[in-house]
Amino acid sequence: MGPAAQTWFWPLGTIYVTLIRMIAVPLVLFAVINAVASLHGQKSVAALGGRTFLWFAATAALAVCVGLVVGLVLKPGHGLSGLQMAPDYTVREVPTPVQVLLDVVPSNPFKALADGKILQVIFFAGLVGFALVKLGERTARLRALAGEASETMIQVTRFVLETTPLGTFGLIAGLVGSYGFEKLLPLGNFVFALYLACALHIVFVYGSLLLAHGLNPLKFFRGAASGMQVAFVSSSSFASMPVALRSVTHNLGVDRDYAAFAVPLGASIKMDGCGAIYPALTSVFVAQYFGLDLSVNQYFVILLASVLGSFGTAGVPGTAIVMVTLVLSAAKLPLEGIALLVAIDRILDMMRTMTNVTGQMLVPVLVAKETGLLDRAVYERASSNVGLEQRGAGD
Repeated sequence: MGPAAQTWFWPLGTIYVTLIRMIAVPLVLFAVINAVASLHGQKSVAALGGRTFLWFAATAALAVCVGLVVGLVLKPGHGLSGLQMAPDYTVREVPTPVQVLLDVVPSNPFKALADGKILQVIFFAGLVGFALVKLGERTARLRALAGEASETMIQVTRFVLETTPLGTFGLIAGLVGSYGFEKLLPLGNFVFALYLACALHIVFVYGSLLLAHGLNPLKFFRGAASGMQVAFVSSSSFASMPVALRSVTHNLGVDRDYAAFAVPLGASIKMDGCGAIYPALTSVFVAQYFGLDLSVNQYFVILLASVLGSFGTAGVPGTAIVMVTLVLSAAKLPLEGIALLVAIDRILDMMRTMTNVTGQMLVPVLVAKETGLLDRAVYERASSNVGLEQRGAGD
């Protein structure tokens, strides 16, 4: 159908993604306030947060290694010449580590809510939750109200997720009908390499970690399927967060209060696809395309920059380019190489984001298993739906 496909089908997908983004910020706000207030004190939050960050970093490092190995084996940049750079490409500004840290603290929490700055929303909501704990019984009614607001947003999430089949159809139909193969063919090897690297990471790395924790990987992938599907078609960790949170709690049995803290945090800083595999694979691709040999020191820089930089990658479409800019700059590789891939970025972003979101669901499951916050009976049932119908108080 060509351009007509985008005209007729894309609005369905756009409305769906907009609906999910609409509920994401209030869902995080009330869920984090309720979660922190329910975890009873700073020590519990700090201990869980430390474990969560440790697994975020460990899985990111493994993802970088997978990206490097696949790039070296498949050599997607060899034998290519004369590729045209995207005419609208401009070098993206990379924020400094200090700026990333400063941006966590909102100068105006209401502006952070309006702009969808998830890290700032988590910071503010966490402070409110700690304040409710500190004030004790004087804020009992407010804590109850936060819990009720969180439950209300979960119900709103159910309503929105009812439109998933229609939204998925609109996104896929519009993309396939309007994209065409002429943009894909010259870089087919790179597309294949990225999809293979992400698939290997999801199946073998994540699967091995689950086995090491005594959990059946097939149960995990069945329970996480809804979140992975939305991530693939929306190309946004932020848009996928409500269904990922629902999948982790309803399908996989992670404690609701801990999940309300870990999943939104992961949607902001846990980027195995965009922040680890993609920059690593792109670095190898650029070096091969320009005929450069990477030194051991450069490989180490790629690993370090990818792991640390992934914590600052925002969970929205397109910002993986910022991560690639950071890594290529750190490894002293030509930034012009990024422009070669911009034309196919939407295709790449689908698999990258699915990898991101799968990791964002995996880590809470691992930490919950380690800390006794995993309902094993729910995990073993591993429903593939996200409980759109209310089935009782325990749902």
